[in-house]
Amino acid sequence: MSQSEAGAVSSGKGLFGHPPGLTVLFLTQTWAEFSYFGLQAMLVLYMTQQLGLPQAQSSIIYGLYTGCAFFSPFIGGIIADRWLGKTTSVVIGGSLMMLGHFAMAFESLLFPALALVAIGNGLFLPPLAVQVGALYQPGDARRDQAFSAYYMGINLGAFAAIILCPLLAQLYGWHWGFAAAGFGMALGLVLYLGFKKHLPPELPRVSAQEKTRTPLSKVDWKALTTLLGVIAVVILFRIAYEQSGNTITLWLSDRTERSLGGFEIPAPWFTSLNPLLIIALTPLLMIYWRKRKEAGHEQNLFRRMALGCALAGLACLVMVGAALAYSAGGGGAVSSLWVIAYFVLLTLGELLVLPVGLALFGTLSPVQVASMMMGAWYIAKFVGSLSAGFIGTLWLTIPTEFFFAIGAGATFLAALILFWMGRERLAANAS
Repeated sequence: MSQSEAGAVSSGKGLFGHPPGLTVLFLTQTWAEFSYFGLQAMLVLYMTQQLGLPQAQSSIIYGLYTGCAFFSPFIGGIIADRWLGKTTSVVIGGSLMMLGHFAMAFESLLFPALALVAIGNGLFLPPLAVQVGALYQPGDARRDQAFSAYYMGINLGAFAAIILCPLLAQLYGWHWGFAAAGFGMALGLVLYLGFKKHLPPELPRVSAQEKTRTPLSKVDWKALTTLLGVIAVVILFRIAYEQSGNTITLWLSDRTERSLGGFEIPAPWFTSLNPLLIIALTPLLMIYWRKRKEAGHEQNLFRRMALGCALAGLACLVMVGAALAYSAGGGGAVSSLWVIAYFVLLTLGELLVLPVGLALFGTLSPVQVASMMMGAWYIAKFVGSLSAGFIGTLWLTIPTEFFFAIGAGATFLAALILFWMGRERLAANAS
């Protein structure tokens, strides 16, 4: 994307030595994710315990809701590009999400409330991520680091929401938990609008007829083809990654020794290792990448993503080892160190794949379709989650070590493809 066209504003210093606008977008995204994950953490329990819906029906509703929430950004990105503009789209999307959370206070409004959040999420996510890249001039190495900081904000909000919103629901009632999610989104909007002066200026709106006079160039089409390839590869990564909240939870519950000094550690606590590690490791990675850049080392985002996929593959191999240890022990619970090692490797891989992929989309997307392509990035999560769910049905039908080997094979294949794409990129730059 041509950042000069997008109105880059790279002056000033804020979060981690970046423009002040990154701090605004970081905090906006943090509170938006607090609201989204706050609702998600309570939804199934609310439907089964409060509304009395059957577990199967509740799971179907949950799956449809989360699927729509990560398919809608593609449509929302098109709307932002063609009609609303980035700032207006963010404000409307955030407002719809906020109204959806507050509507959850009324049991009869369950489906309209979920629809508001899913639609709002689609309008909100793509243009906000595009604005992160637009803070920087072409060639500014800080842009890649900025998406890592932005990704940390996502996980910071998710971690706080998972702890606080269900706790409020348990102590004071479901509606207090949903209200906290709504107020979180409201705070994000206040920060976004209150410090809008630090954000990139909007491009002038043009008519559809004018847009047809500036078609995508051959370079633009090549970039789009590359990004579609990245989406396909990230789907392979997510086949393994999305098991961390699915079959890994079953492994923790049924086959892991979780006692510590007479206290049995709840299985969900282990899954909180992922956002905690992201929050702890992101600043260290940003410092490391900055020092490598200052030392003159060339950055290749495809190679970085390839390394991340390889680390995720190693995480799956750790679980293959755990499954073999479980079988060798006659079905007795195995050490929790297996799962801890799995989460450390998986999180390192995630930090090299998902925020770096965001940076690629922010860098390569043609300005005419920047928000649409950022929305397309989230389709990888949508399709990857569906694929992971389908593969998850094999959990009890094939040996566990073979099950985890499927994830390892998918991520190692993704690593090979990304390594080849990085080699092609280097050759193109050399020519």
